[in-house]
Amino acid sequence: MTQSVIVQVGQCGNQIGCCFWDLALREHAAVNQAVLIDMEEGVVNEILQGPLRDVFDSKQLITDISGSGNNWAVGHKVFGSRYQEEILEKLRKSAEHCDCLQCFFVIHSMGGGTGSGLGTYLLKVLEDEFPEVYRFVTSVYPSGEDDVITSPYNSILAMKELNEHADCVLPIDNQSLFDIISKIDLVVNSGKLGTTIKPKSLVTSSAGTFKKWQEKPFDAMNNIVANLLLSLTSSARFEGSLNMDLNEISMNLVPFPQLHYLVSSLTPLYTLADVNVPPRRLDQMFSDAFSKDHQLIRADPKHSLYLACALMVRGNVQISDLRRNIERFDCVFFKIIYVYCLRQCSRVLRRPLCKF
Repeated sequence: MTQSVIVQVGQCGNQIGCCFWDLALREHAAVNQAVLIDMEEGVVNEILQGPLRDVFDSKQLITDISGSGNNWAVGHKVFGSRYQEEILEKLRKSAEHCDCLQCFFVIHSMGGGTGSGLGTYLLKVLEDEFPEVYRFVTSVYPSGEDDVITSPYNSILAMKELNEHADCVLPIDNQSLFDIISKIDLVVNSGKLGTTIKPKSLVTSSAGTFKKWQEKPFDAMNNIVANLLLSLTSSARFEGSLNMDLNEISMNLVPFPQLHYLVSSLTPLYTLADVNVPPRRLDQMFSDAFSKDHQLIRADPKHSLYLACALMVRGNVQISDLRRNIERFDCVFFKIIYVYCLRQCSRVLRRPLCKF
């Protein structure tokens, strides 16, 4: 069995990581390989005082007091060089516990100083120290209405490092997460749950195994990302004849080294209470996966072109139902590409002839 080392960087990365481990422990309890890094010790201290305090090894934590002040340069240039050796030592210790190290799974934000600056500095360090190990990154981008004035600059500076040093990036948009939560709240408050949303089964809530401390404004958004990562890593955490690991995702969905940004979606917006998935519900899930309302980044698939696509399905699903849906979407995509080519040809034909 292959293993991965989780690297949680910054406030956002550690909060999402906390939600992820909470959900993962409900499925199976095991010793985790994780390195928690933040130049402000508040979030990490919350984790150590909360219900997950016995999950993380206190020797695998790296914190400071001052923080990066929402400044990419401070996180990248100042704290990067200051803590490089200490971070490397803890990463080596985590890697030594793995029998077959699969990848480094980095979780960070693009708007914060530590997440964007130190998070991307870490990618270069990993590339130099572990060149053969994949670097899979989940990056949370700020929305257009972000109140931190430096977040656009931090994102642009961090993007250059992601282009050069990441093998695969899963971008998450804060605005898309907020839109999903608003739609869920609208359905729940209307009282008409139907087959779309099930009560006490929302992906935006962590209530369940652990007694959750008072929820914060971003907890629901973090839980959506944590559920996405939970499904993404399920193949590596459970045995199965059709399972695929994170390296296979990168190999099959990344055609060129720097064309490594993936658009993600999540469906359904509730956890399946029953093991068996009826065919009608599966058909709806396939349709929702390609709907802009379920995308975790603001992109409309119907106005874009797919180079590759991977669908990861959890639960007791019939292979025949999966094949039927794949064939159904193959026909739709063929028609879309055909229409796109016709439009391009018509534009060429309408161009005026060059005069010599």
